Amino acid sequence: MPARAKPFVTGLVLAAGGSKRLGAPKQLLPYGDSTLLDHVLATARDCAFDQLLCVIGGSAEEVRDRVDLGGADIVENPSFGEGCSSSIAAALRAVDPDADVLVLMLGDQPGVTATTVQALIDGRGDATLAACAYDDGRGHPLAFARSTFGELAALHGDKGVWKLLDRHARDVVEVRVPGPIPRDVNTRADHAAIAAHHPAATRTSGRNPDD
Repeated sequence: MPARAKPFVTGLVLAAGGSKRLGAPKQLLPYGDSTLLDHVLATARDCAFDQLLCVIGGSAEEVRDRVDLGGADIVENPSFGEGCSSSIAAALRAVDPDADVLVLMLGDQPGVTATTVQALIDGRGDATLAACAYDDGRGHPLAFARSTFGELAALHGDKGVWKLLDRHARDVVEVRVPGPIPRDVNTRADHAAIAAHHPAATRTSGRNPDD
């Protein structure tokens, strides 16, 4: 059977964290005129994935009430406290059987753009694994070929995907993305720094965020 000219790409947004360090649901933190997760999901919808999944867990009921989850198939992970690997395993059960590639995005990393995601998909070629190579290191989003799904499902903890990339170091394609690794939110200081760089905040303050 001939290969498809264009791979079937499933996008996965991980947004199940319990926000222990933050002390409040990070998914619902304000960002621009909506929430952090609203912004990331809007970016994911702009990517025009063939399938879009979003895993929720911590504060799931509030997230369903307050976030626009339209366009995404929602997977609830009751084991979210076991780390993001448990969310990936839960999501894999909902991945379309036709999916060739899984693109992993973080629900608390609003600096990732649809342009970055497209660059990753285009730069991956037919590689087994692909990661973004920023000025200061390797970061999300990440791409995984179907041949890795079994290993993905067996990962444990928060660093499982990075251990998988290390195990298959020779198979990882690094796609150049200008700029630093987009910041994610683990603390109030992280949120303040990210929110200050939102275009709406910049217009309000009248300052250039790089000043």
